[in-house]
Amino acid sequence: MKRHLVLIGLPGSGKSTVGKLVADQLGAPFIEPDTILVRKMQMPVARIFGMHGEASFREMERQAMESALSGPPSVIAPGGGWAAQPGQLDEAMTKSCVIYLKVMIGTAAKRLAGDDTRPLVSSADPVGSIRGLLKDREPFYCRAEIEVKCDIKTAEQVAEEIVGLARNNAGW
Repeated sequence: MKRHLVLIGLPGSGKSTVGKLVADQLGAPFIEPDTILVRKMQMPVARIFGMHGEASFREMERQAMESALSGPPSVIAPGGGWAAQPGQLDEAMTKSCVIYLKVMIGTAAKRLAGDDTRPLVSSADPVGSIRGLLKDREPFYCRAEIEVKCDIKTAEQVAEEIVGLARNNAGW
């Protein structure tokens, strides 16, 4: 039986890029809850955070993930903070194969250079911000069923690895 593939990891780990490639290769829907929220709210994530606060954003994100997980098997790429929200990872692990896209802090910072759309890493010290996020979130990320190291691989190589893992571990 096919299970959802849920990609988790730091901002800049490649969840969106890799997730689209994996979905294409598997012929599966690709769901990005943050993109759904941006369309629904008609504003970028940074503005949603600013106008409604992080708690409100996290509740909207939780609802979007709940909806995605109740649908047909898909490749789902939630925002980097979703996995660290109480109970969210537990729920997802019952319905999906959770895959941690692991990158070093420097790699994530380099990939995010110039990207001001991510409110929790848009600061004067993005490396410090990412370091703080990793410290808080890695205990959750490490609970994933599978870990894929992404620092020295192309998005295509990571996607190919995940497709193989999905076929062996998630019924694809």
